[in-house]
Amino acid sequence: MRLERLTWDGADAEALAARLRRVAEPPTYLAERVAEIIERVRSQGDAALMEMSVAFDGAERLPDSLRVPADEIEAAFDTLDTDLAAALRLAEANIRAVAEAELRPPTEIGLIQGHQVSVVQRPVASAGVYAPGGRAAYPSSVLMGLVPARVAGVSRVALVSPPGPDGRPPRAVLAAARIGEADEVYAIGGAQAVAALAIGTASVDRVDVIAGPGNAWVTEAKRQLFGTVGIDGLAGPSELVVVADATSGPRKIALDALAQAEHGPDSPIVVASPDSALLAETADALKSLAPDRPSVADAPITLIEAPSLDHALHLADAFAPEHLELRFEGAVERAPARIAGCVFVGEAGAAAFGDYTAGSNHVLPTGGAARFSGPLGVGAFTRRMSVVDVPRSAAAKLYEATDEIARSEGLPVHGESAIAQIQTNK
Repeated sequence: MRLERLTWDGADAEALAARLRRVAEPPTYLAERVAEIIERVRSQGDAALMEMSVAFDGAERLPDSLRVPADEIEAAFDTLDTDLAAALRLAEANIRAVAEAELRPPTEIGLIQGHQVSVVQRPVASAGVYAPGGRAAYPSSVLMGLVPARVAGVSRVALVSPPGPDGRPPRAVLAAARIGEADEVYAIGGAQAVAALAIGTASVDRVDVIAGPGNAWVTEAKRQLFGTVGIDGLAGPSELVVVADATSGPRKIALDALAQAEHGPDSPIVVASPDSALLAETADALKSLAPDRPSVADAPITLIEAPSLDHALHLADAFAPEHLELRFEGAVERAPARIAGCVFVGEAGAAAFGDYTAGSNHVLPTGGAARFSGPLGVGAFTRRMSVVDVPRSAAAKLYEATDEIARSEGLPVHGESAIAQIQTNK
């Protein structure tokens, strides 16, 4: 844990937010190395994937197929610890309820010229979900990706996740795949998994959209392959900003900060408050709690004394964090105006609930992307389409304006096309 305490005068929140977010830059060689991996998958297919599972993921032996057979997935589900299975089912039910609430009927509007425009939302035909692995198993990420895809109505959903030493993803990941109703599961990780889903190989059919969090290699592969395939976003290190006042509990704030620090040393964590005593007590709690929690990485935690609560909120908005906790009286009313991937309020509003069981998705925008994007949801697995119904009577009221605009843009045949629609000859 790297703990810093500073006093901020309230000026230039954007500059301070940029400094706080600048924890670790991606390695300069990453783009070139990822491009090499993608080209290997493109040219060598399954053979490259097998080789890289050993070289990159630490698989000590490889089964005959990259795809995990259905009976292995079923066995993982049947033998999963009972309490963990129940917890995953609870999480799945809440994620599904939130995802289903996103579905809306088609938007239809009749225009005064007599035509109708409908905006419909349809699921993509296929989707790939990436669930991280390596240091640990992440069955929660499996559910966060699979459930919205299923609710959206995607007909084919494939899961990819790095293999362990035995060449298969961990049992909890396979069990979560069963709970989340994956059609296919592949023991592939890293940039090569993204490439396989985007390009396709003999074993892996290509998909229309890839979603899910991953490390810098996964993110760079998604960046390079966007356009060949749709993506949900570009994920970076996990982030947390806590805005608190004197009514907050310093031990709870410290544990929330340390919980996010479990995601790794590149995760920026900020606690902003106008209350100097609260920050001092939070610092003491951090120093007391961290040594006994070996899962906590050496993440940067910055405690900022702001001139006022409003200044602290302004700083949070400038940061646009992945997770934002508001721990002060009146937080519920002020939450909707914030800029963040997910905002937690209430006397027990810890980000940990959103990471696992609350039902909100934990695949969230990072690096300031909350300014223009939001949580993973059914929208990532759907395509929007307009349907325009134009009777001849409506065309008679639209063709002159259409022709006028088309000619002004140097596209006169557009105008001719519009005029032709009101004529009786074919």
